Order: sequence, then C-alpha cells, then structure tokens
Amino acid sequence: MTTNLATYSVVLTYSAMAVYVIAFIAFALDMAKRSGDVTAAAAGTGAAGTGARGTATAEKTVATVQGGTVVLEKVTQSSDDSGVRRGSRFERVGMAMTILALVLHVGSVVLRGIAADRVPWGNMFEFSLTGTALIILIFLLVQLWQNLKFLGVFITGLTIILLGIATVNYYVPVRPLVPALESYWLVIHVFVAISGTGFFALGAGLAVSQLVQTYRQGRSASSKLRFMATLPDADRLEVLSYRVILVGFVLWTFTLIAGAIWAERAWGRYWGWDTKEVWTFIIWVIYAGYIHARATRGWRGARSSWLALIGFAAVMFNFSVVNVFFKGLHSYSGL
Repeated sequence: MTTNLATYSVVLTYSAMAVYVIAFIAFALDMAKRSGDVTAAAAGTGAAGTGARGTATAEKTVATVQGGTVVLEKVTQSSDDSGVRRGSRFERVGMAMTILALVLHVGSVVLRGIAADRVPWGNMFEFSLTGTALIILIFLLVQLWQNLKFLGVFITGLTIILLGIATVNYYVPVRPLVPALESYWLVIHVFVAISGTGFFALGAGLAVSQLVQTYRQGRSASSKLRFMATLPDADRLEVLSYRVILVGFVLWTFTLIAGAIWAERAWGRYWGWDTKEVWTFIIWVIYAGYIHARATRGWRGARSSWLALIGFAAVMFNFSVVNVFFKGLHSYSGL
C-alpha cells in the first residue's frame, strides 16, 4: 500500500510538472502579447492623443540617464478607459493552468505524506516537493493583495526547474525519519522555513523585474523590452519587492530561533557552528543588511535589488549545495 501511494505521488508530480510547463508557455505568450499591445498602442496614437480602441494618452516628464548625464524628457503614456490593463487570454490560461497544476502538486504531497505516515519533508526530495508547492501557493495568494501575475513566467519556470532537479537527482523511496527529526519542531521549523523561501522567491522575481525596468527607463529603450511598459515602474517594483521580502525575513527570523530551540532539544546546545546553521545565519544577515540599508542608508534602485538577489542566491545555495554536499548534523537528504 505504501509503495502504491508513493508511486501515485510520483505520477501526480510528473503530471503537475507537465501542467506547469503549459502555464509557463501561456505566461510567456502573455509577455509577447503585452509587447504587441504596446506596439499597437504606439502605432494607433492619433494627433488628438486617443487611439482607435479608446486608449487615452498623456505626457509626463521622466528622468533618464544618458552617458552619466541626467536628462529630463517627455514621454507618452497610454492607458485604457479604466486605467487598469485587463489580463489577456494567455494570462488567464496561465493562471488557470497554475491552479490546476497546484491541485495535482498538493495531491502528490499529500499522498507522499500518507505513504510515509508523517509530514512530507523529511528528506531533500520531499522538501523540494513541498517547498515548490508552497512557492506556487504563496504566488497565488499574493494576488489577493497585489496583481503580480506578470511574475508567472519566473515562478512557474523556477518551480519546473526545482521539481525537475528533485525528481531526477533527489528522489528516494519512503523511509523512516532519523531520531533527531522525530519531533514536532520538524513540522514548525521546516514549514516556516519553506514559507519564508516562498516569499524570498517572489521578492527575487520582483527584484529582477525592477532591474530590467530600471535599465529600460534609464536607457530610454522604447524599442526594446516593450512588455515592461505594461508593468509597474521601477520604484513601485522596488517597494513591492521590499514588502514581500520583509514578510520572508520575519519568517526566516522565526526559522533561525526555532532551529536553535530544536537543536538544544536534540543535541543539547543552541548553536554548534554546523554548516547548515551557519548558512541559515548568513542568509539572515544578508536580508537584515538589505532591510537595514534600504531603511536607514537610503539604498534605492539597482543596489538594493542586487542585494535582494544575492540573498536569494544564498537561499538556493543553502537548499541545494549545502544540503547535498556538506556533511554535518543536518545531513538528512537521504542521497
């Protein structure tokens, strides 16, 4: 019975990956559609400032950097009658496929947990399986607060890569937990860490978008990256990234504290300079530096975004390289 459930879990995992690929393609086509809409709007702007489809245009002054010199110039900005861009058919298909894939994904997580008779994050494969499901869930839930559907390409692409690596390199049969993991702290500590990672992933996607938008605005590249004209401006993207990362930082702080408490229960000390402990602290320091620098030192623009990306790179390094190749008390990958 256990073997059958684990097999069904794998089947659902591959099915979810296939649907994620469809969602990724749909989101990519939506980016192409955005570029086409911007081109059509620019071509259809008449002398009266109104396009063929009722699109009003207005001029605003923006500052751009050209050869180290700040230049003020007027640009034409278009918007529809409501001032809000309606999602394209491709975007709606992408969201629908993402939700369907998440249902299959959660089904695979649940079956793996039932097969193991415990929470399904006791090794690298299970951690990857559950972690990617939470990343997608957080992405969908955040839409209730802010429209971040333009991150669909980044989030689904990241999920496909992580699930592909997990199924190819990390898969192990269902096994019992090692004694140190047989604790309720496994549920609390790891779940909160995965949730924090999900918010960090969203923050990284927004940071990438902010860097691209800054490049586009700074270079006045009207003929390049046209789809970025349909996204929020660089300042807004930076604010959104900061807010999302702040939530992730709070969760990661709890992860660090909970890990120390669990370590005292399991090994009789709060801190032992184990590789995993050190990298968890390094990640906390990077994001603490990001928040502190932005709040008190006035870091804005590309510098803060690059620091956010460095933090997410450290998260991925901790998740992949440290868990697999470094030996220590936290070596539970089962590989």
